[in-house]
Amino acid sequence: MPDPFKAYDIRGVYPQELDEDLAYHIGHATAQYLNLAGKRFGVGRDMRESSPTLKSAFVRGLVEAGVIVVDVGMVSTPAHTHACHHLGTAGGAQITASHNPRQYGGIKITAPGFKPVGAGTGMEQIEALARAKSVAKRPGGRIDEAVTIAAYADLIAAQLRLKRPLKIVVDGSNGMVGTIFQHLLPRLPGVLIVPMYFDPDGRFPNHDANPLKLENLAALRARVVAEKADFGAAFDGDGDRCALVDETGEFVPCDLTTALLARHFLETEGPSAIVYDLRSSKAVPELIRKLGGTAVETRVGHSFIKKTMKEHHAAMAGELSGHYYFRDFYGADSGLYAFILLANIISGAGNLSSLVKPLCTYFHTGEINFKVRDADATLARLRAFPGGAVSELDGVTVRGPDWWFNLRASNTEPVVRLNLEADSAVRRDEMLAKVKAAITA
Repeated sequence: MPDPFKAYDIRGVYPQELDEDLAYHIGHATAQYLNLAGKRFGVGRDMRESSPTLKSAFVRGLVEAGVIVVDVGMVSTPAHTHACHHLGTAGGAQITASHNPRQYGGIKITAPGFKPVGAGTGMEQIEALARAKSVAKRPGGRIDEAVTIAAYADLIAAQLRLKRPLKIVVDGSNGMVGTIFQHLLPRLPGVLIVPMYFDPDGRFPNHDANPLKLENLAALRARVVAEKADFGAAFDGDGDRCALVDETGEFVPCDLTTALLARHFLETEGPSAIVYDLRSSKAVPELIRKLGGTAVETRVGHSFIKKTMKEHHAAMAGELSGHYYFRDFYGADSGLYAFILLANIISGAGNLSSLVKPLCTYFHTGEINFKVRDADATLARLRAFPGGAVSELDGVTVRGPDWWFNLRASNTEPVVRLNLEADSAVRRDEMLAKVKAAITA
């Protein structure tokens, strides 16, 4: 059975891989490892069918261990992040499986000092304690409640600086963003939102809450064209990712969205470090350097990216998966924070497609998943791929003179993920065929 303890969060099929008993012991383990007894610790959840009972069990473990749990309710992951900072808690946990299908449940843990918990930063220790069913009961635990969504909406709305009114179609994916928009809309003068799938529903009745799969964007793309909107935006289940569709209904690759945000920060704040994940197009670091910034490549995953941002005091970071992190948002990611900044950027241009077109200088495959019997053996085989220099920052990256690819094992699904880019479409297709053959050999 797959292990739900991943490189940067806990995520597994409910109840086979993650159930209430394990969640209870994860609560105890979290309290023990992070020394939370007597401290305030923020806990929220998303709208998944499994989240209420997983949260209840997790919180029970914390309270028995002497933790003062601050229950912030049903919120998006970024709203939970804001709540913990706003309330001054000693970190927190969000019960969510993000963009995964409905059968998954999960827990994202943040340590005191708002340090992410992941591989190498406490996940192994919490797993060991939870698996051992280590229980250390202490007095003083209780549950307090707090509502901070209005304060979060104020923070997001304060970033709005439109140069012209905008009409935007928003696909909430039946996740948490629709609820946040109820508070946000009255605070966004000049923005006309056309809502889609705003009702939170953990069954995801319209499509999976993963905005990177093009089939999940079909209705949004059609609606943007039909409404003659300036652009469209889709969010994932827990609201920490945002993907864009331009005014013609074309999907905007999220690494190019990173480039748009990077340009904004470098032009408004001056030279700074910008962090990007290693799956991104070469166009991203090239633009950052051209504008006087420092381009910092990182491995995939929020715990790694937050650590890298802090080390370089970066203005922002972007992932190919649609996560965007901001120094001014606690060094964390927020789909809505990115959405407002992008609305500002687009309002100062003729249209979104005109901003993206100059960045389309290379030919990227997008992320392609392969189910393999043995991910480690597949990666080992690709290390010997001829004609390029090998890097193992995250999985295997091979860089040739006019192409590169990265192959890594997923931390959330039983697949390996390939990203490949070349200087021409012909070269991309040629190299893709060769790499595919090596993966499936």
